[in-house]
Amino acid sequence: MGSDFYQSMILPHAGIIIKICRAYTNSQEDFEDYYQEVCLQIWRSNDRFNQQCEWSTWVYKISLNVCLTYLKKTCNHHQIFASDALPAGAQQEVANFHDSSIEQLYTAIRQLSEVDRAVILLYLEEKSYQQIADIIGTNFNNIGVRIGRIKQRLNKILNRQES
Repeated sequence: MGSDFYQSMILPHAGIIIKICRAYTNSQEDFEDYYQEVCLQIWRSNDRFNQQCEWSTWVYKISLNVCLTYLKKTCNHHQIFASDALPAGAQQEVANFHDSSIEQLYTAIRQLSEVDRAVILLYLEEKSYQQIADIIGTNFNNIGVRIGRIKQRLNKILNRQES
């Protein structure tokens, strides 16, 4: 992957990648592996980007697909991944996520189903219901109801954490 591609196409969207990877991992090592794999898959799939959606939507789709695929591999095969350091540009983004209240939220989000994690992350990024439906590949009409239910579950989880 060329540094120009990374600087211009991935780094501006590092926040998206980091948030999604963080929601699907429990350790720094796994997070770094997921992050690197997402970047690699974005680079590999660049020629398939058909501009029918925004680049950020494409990044979301790839990030979610990679994380869900890795999650299934680790759950089914207990696979262990080697870890390398994150690129310098992404290290500052990660450092911004060590607030305790945000960590509590991510802990709660990790307790949701895989799809619900994706939905709430996209909602927190202020994506429209249509964009969320397009990214996760579901019906637009179900998104509002699903978000309401997810919020209720997160509320219960967070209230239990405080007790």
